[in-house]
Amino acid sequence: WVAGLFALPGIAWAFPDWNFQPPVTTIADQIIGLHDFIFWICVAIFVGVFGVMFYSLFKHRKSVGHQAAQFHENTFVEVVWTVIPFLILLFMAYPATKTILAMHDTTAPDMTIKVTGYQWKWNYDYVHDGFGFYSNLATPLAQRENREPKGPNYLLEVDNPMVVPVNAKVRLLITANDVIHAWWIPAFGVKQDAIPGFVRDTWFRAEKVGDYYGQCYELCGKEHAYMPIHVKVLPQAEYTAWASGKMKEAAARADDPSK
Repeated sequence: WVAGLFALPGIAWAFPDWNFQPPVTTIADQIIGLHDFIFWICVAIFVGVFGVMFYSLFKHRKSVGHQAAQFHENTFVEVVWTVIPFLILLFMAYPATKTILAMHDTTAPDMTIKVTGYQWKWNYDYVHDGFGFYSNLATPLAQRENREPKGPNYLLEVDNPMVVPVNAKVRLLITANDVIHAWWIPAFGVKQDAIPGFVRDTWFRAEKVGDYYGQCYELCGKEHAYMPIHVKVLPQAEYTAWASGKMKEAAARADDPSK
């Protein structure tokens, strides 16, 4: 039974739909580690408390001749059941506090992107590069109405994904234009509310090239399910070429007299 408990994490990872997405940032890895650490503390508490309780009920049951003891208070027991939970909480607080502080350490970023939530799309402004764009759902209406087979990234495709270089510390300035939204990428360990009138910041450093998906995590209206997030992580050279093209597009639009 104990061996089965310790095999649970491996079993869970064998069924990824039941567990966290594989982490691609240090923060996401710390969050999963913290989750597993506290989970096993809870398992130990459960086994200890209910083990003692069931043993006491069985060993000292009336049917084998035991009589209930009569007492109303025990200072030693009360001190023990106060001190032990306090020490357990302290033991849990250190890694939790360490992870939370790391999540909010937005100092010394390599780049800054302003993220603005709208009903129902995202806007990304590359603050230091002078360009920005909207990101809208790209899943065809026919799929949403079940007139075509659903694609592998159903309701997650966008027309313009956020693009960032691998291993770069990206600071996000997150706000909203209308109602409360939330920007959430599970593989990055990032979830931050976007609140009108406030600018809140968070960060991530993606350590693997690839495509990563998330969604608005705050109920924001009837199209809430249709404002996905897609972040494309590229090697530095490919990102530089992409950003150069975007800056040229922005300069061309600024010079267009029909704009």
